[in-house]
Amino acid sequence: MSVYIIARFKIHDRSEYDRYSAGFSDVFKKFDGKMLSVDEDPTVLAGEWDDTRSVIIEFPSEKSALAWMTSDDYQAIAKHRDAGSTANSILVKGLE
Repeated sequence: MSVYIIARFKIHDRSEYDRYSAGFSDVFKKFDGKMLSVDEDPTVLAGEWDDTRSVIIEFPSEKSALAWMTSDDYQAIAKHRDAGSTANSILVKGLE
């Protein structure tokens, strides 16, 4: 069953976040994920939105999503994400 990671970022140090972004593709392509959306200017439909970036990623399984997130390669770049932004993310299951 496909799963989706939905993440919101409030970027407070663009240079640190850019270091994360620069290494992201090389790490991501080693896994079975698919980028569905990266948006820094979403249309707010309800409520308030003060985050800088939103991301939606699809993986074929929860196992593959967690393998990516916990990999040594991803953790090596994630420190720049954490230094440059505040992140909120969830993993949701797709419909069968």
